[in-house]
Order: sequence, then C-alpha cells, then structure tokens
Amino acid sequence: MLPILFTVSCLVLVGALLAAERVGRPVLAGTVKTMASLCFIALALVLGALSTTYGTIVLVALVLSALGDVALASDRPAAFMAGLGFFLLAHIAFSAAFAQAPWSWGALATAAAAMAVVGALSLRWLWPHLGAGFKGPVLAYIVAIMVMCALAIAFAGATGRWLPAVGALLFAASDLAVARQAFVARTFLNKAWGLPAYYVAQLLMAWSVAGAA
Repeated sequence: MLPILFTVSCLVLVGALLAAERVGRPVLAGTVKTMASLCFIALALVLGALSTTYGTIVLVALVLSALGDVALASDRPAAFMAGLGFFLLAHIAFSAAFAQAPWSWGALATAAAAMAVVGALSLRWLWPHLGAGFKGPVLAYIVAIMVMCALAIAFAGATGRWLPAVGALLFAASDLAVARQAFVARTFLNKAWGLPAYYVAQLLMAWSVAGAA
C-alpha cells in the first residue's frame, strides 16, 4: 500500500500547490512543493530503487530534481540558476540510467533526430527572449533534455518499459512551462499545466524502478 499512498499523497499535494500558487502564498507553496517532491523520492525507495543500478541512478536523479524544486521556490536570479543547474544534473542522471539498457543504435538515431527537431524549435522560440547571460545555459539545458528524451525512447523500445519514456517527455514539457514563465510571459497558466506534468513525470520515473527491481 505504501507506493499507492505516496503516489496519491504527491498528487494531492500538487493540487494544494496549485491552489497556493493561485492565491499568491509563496511560503505555503514552497512548503507543499517540498513535501510533494519528498513523496516521489519515498516512492522510489519503497519500490526498491536501491536494489538495482538503474534504480539507484534514477533515485539520484529524483533527489537532484527535488533540490531543483527547492531552488525554484525562490524568485531570486541566483536561485533560478541553481535550480537550472540541479535540473540539468537530473537530466544527465536520468540519461545515465536509460543508458543501462541494450538499446539499438537505429532506434536511438531515430529518437535523437526527432528530439533534435523539437529542441531546435524550442530554442528558436526562446532565443529572442533570452538575455546574454542565459543563452549558453539554456542551450546546454535543451541539449541535455533532448538527449534524455532520446535515450528514454530508445530504452523503452529495447525493454518494453514505456513509463520512463512518457515520464521523460512530460518532464521536457514541464521545462517548457518553466521557460515560458521565466523568459516569455509570467502567468499562472504556465504553472497550471507545467506543475502537474512535472510531478506526474517524476512519479512515472519513480514507478519505473519497480520493473527494474
């Protein structure tokens, strides 16, 4: 029952997070956000993350994501850059986990080509809105996201386990919401769809360790 409990708790907390964001309660939002993030870490642990190499790396990625959540709870530019750094490391860790599978180079090349197009379109959209100090970090971040998604799709094709691929794509979608909020237009709508997409992505990543175990 614990996996179900942590999953449902996380989703309920996301609902509370959206409510706190909607009424402008940043301290409450930060607290609830941290609790929701602890839920997906706990979920991975009770599903046996530490019993396999794949699960252990996914757990590291989830912890890095949670640290990114805490950093992004602040509106300070330094905190945003720290959050970006933690999430970049999380994407790299997820990529390392997906690289554990014996995927085919053909599947990886196809997925990489598709994600390169998505990455190029995303970068074209964001580029005019980026200051000089953000162009390099955002470029590196988008490359890391696309690599993670391509590896996740190739991993799914090789193993038949599609939870990580869906999770990776939702994670990438949520990053677009964060980017729009930070660089294009600050509106609650970004959080209304970006936060649920992000937390569902992390829950799917956490559940994927059960298959490995």
